[in-house]
Amino acid sequence: MKNTTPLKTKAYRLKRSERPLSYMLSSRHSNRSPLLYFDEEQGINRPLRYARNQKTPFEDDQDGNAILEPIVFEDGMLVVQRENQVLQQFLHYHPGNGMVFEEIDNAKDASEELASVELTIDAQVLAKNLSTEKLLSVSRILMGASVNTMTIPELKRDILVYAKNNPEELIDIVNDPMLELQNEVHLFVDNNWLSFRNNRRDVYYNLPGNKKKMMTIPFNEDPYDAMSAYLQSNEGLEAYKYLKKRLKKDK
Repeated sequence: MKNTTPLKTKAYRLKRSERPLSYMLSSRHSNRSPLLYFDEEQGINRPLRYARNQKTPFEDDQDGNAILEPIVFEDGMLVVQRENQVLQQFLHYHPGNGMVFEEIDNAKDASEELASVELTIDAQVLAKNLSTEKLLSVSRILMGASVNTMTIPELKRDILVYAKNNPEELIDIVNDPMLELQNEVHLFVDNNWLSFRNNRRDVYYNLPGNKKKMMTIPFNEDPYDAMSAYLQSNEGLEAYKYLKKRLKKDK
């Protein structure tokens, strides 16, 4: 059956952030640079080789007169004309497709960019509409004790900037059911009712009649996340109730 899909010129780009002026892509299978495509129908790995004078990118279907050509990305880009279907097929089957390079899809790029822009707008609207109490809670988690020396306009400005630069993270923090608890833990530390020792590895109570060690922060874990989890556990729940009651009295 004849293929009715219209042929078109395709463009490809390297995926690395820093793109060299010139990059040569492996164009034939070898032990040093294996280029194999697993054929599901035949159940075998088929070696790839790009030769413009052939009708297929599969070496086992090529004749003995293959003329090899280099595949070079200039400034990170490669344009393959519609007439060069062998190279387009070769790049489609190439194991580096999706990892080393990718085909440029303008519609997909536009869709992803639109989603990113919309996410940023959503985050900024969310940040703009935060109540003063929630603004303080979010700011305290992001900026720590420095919140106590900042004005509300300063906090609003910084949170809007943060929403622009880190929209997904800002949305996650605002919608985190642990937000109130984490804010309280920050306040417990700010009020010096809980204190760090040993390079922030250990947490101690600093309360009248209780200077005992509360916990050791697990390796590579955020101290405030760890304290929040502990205060919600059976072991730390009574201490949390006491600290929360004390916090309400100080308001």
